[in-house]
Amino acid sequence: MFLADSGSIAVEVALKMALQYWQAKGEKRQRMLALRHSYHGDTLATISVCDPQNAMHSLYQGYITENLFASVPQCQVNSGQDDKKLFDHWREDDISEFRTLIEQHASEIAAVIFEPIVQGAGGMRFYHPNYLKQVRALCDKYNILLIADEIATGFGRTGQLFACDHAQITPDILCLGKALTGGYMTLAATLTTRHIAETISKGDAGCFMHGPTFMANPLACALANASLALLEKNRWQNQVKAIEKKLWRALSQLKESPQVADVRVLSAIGVVEMKQQINVAQLQRQFVEKGVWIRPFGKLIYLMPPYIIQPKQLTQLTDAVTAIVNS
Repeated sequence: MFLADSGSIAVEVALKMALQYWQAKGEKRQRMLALRHSYHGDTLATISVCDPQNAMHSLYQGYITENLFASVPQCQVNSGQDDKKLFDHWREDDISEFRTLIEQHASEIAAVIFEPIVQGAGGMRFYHPNYLKQVRALCDKYNILLIADEIATGFGRTGQLFACDHAQITPDILCLGKALTGGYMTLAATLTTRHIAETISKGDAGCFMHGPTFMANPLACALANASLALLEKNRWQNQVKAIEKKLWRALSQLKESPQVADVRVLSAIGVVEMKQQINVAQLQRQFVEKGVWIRPFGKLIYLMPPYIIQPKQLTQLTDAVTAIVNS
C-alpha cells in the first residue's frame, strides 16, 4: 500500500506502478487503455487517461501520452432491486470495441484503468458489472494489469464495500480516497499485489520511485483509522439503502419535467441529467439561498450525501433540487 495526499496522486502512483512493473520485467509497455467519459485526476499522467474531450487533451499536446480509449455503454439501474435485478439486460457486443483494442495493442498496453460501475466527474454514468467481468477476463488472457479507480466509489458508495464487488472481480492495483478520511483531511491510497510490489523492487531502480513530502502524514492516517472504524461499527449498508430509497422516491418524479433528460439513482448516488447545459453559477446561488451546497456541472445536478445524513437533511437536499429544476 502506498499512501498519498490526493486522489489524483493515487492514480498517478498506480500508473507509475504499472510502467515500472513492466520495465522491471524487461518489456516496453508504455500505453494505457481507458474508457471514454472517464475522470481520473488533474495531473499530467492522470489527464492522459481521462476522456480526451472532457479533459481537453488538446491543451497539453506534446506533454501527455497518447493512450487508447474504448466506449462503455450506459445501462439503466433499477433502484431498490436486489443485485440480480439491479442492472438492466447485458448485451455481449457492449464489450466488442474494448476487446478489439486489446487484441490489436496487447503488446503495448501496460494497464487498463477504469472507474468500476460509476463514471464520476466524466458524466455520472452507470454501467453493467458484466463489462467489468469481461475486462478482467481479457486482461488475464493478454497478461495486462488492471487498475480500478475507486476514489469516489470505495467504501460503500454503490451499495457494495467496493464497486468491483458488484462483478466479483479483483484488480491488480486499487486506488482509494475521499471516504478514506470522511472528507476531513486529504489522504488517498494505492494498493497492489505482493507480486507486483516485489517485481518492482527487483528492477533496476530497486524500489518504487515516488516519495511525496506529506505521504502518510500521521494526522491524516489517524483520521482514516477513525473513519474506517466508524464505517465498520455502523450499519452502513442500511444507511445507504435508506438514502437510495429516499433519493429515488424524490428525484424520479423529475423524469416528467420537460427540462430533464434522465434521472438515475444507485445506492447513495442520485443524478438528474438536464437536456441543456446548466448555468452553474446561477444554480449554485439558488441552492445556497435554499440552505444547501450542491455542485452541479455540465448538464448534471447530482447528490452523493454522507451516510450519516439525517432524513430531514436529505429531504432538504431533494426538495431544493426538485424546486430549482421545476423552476
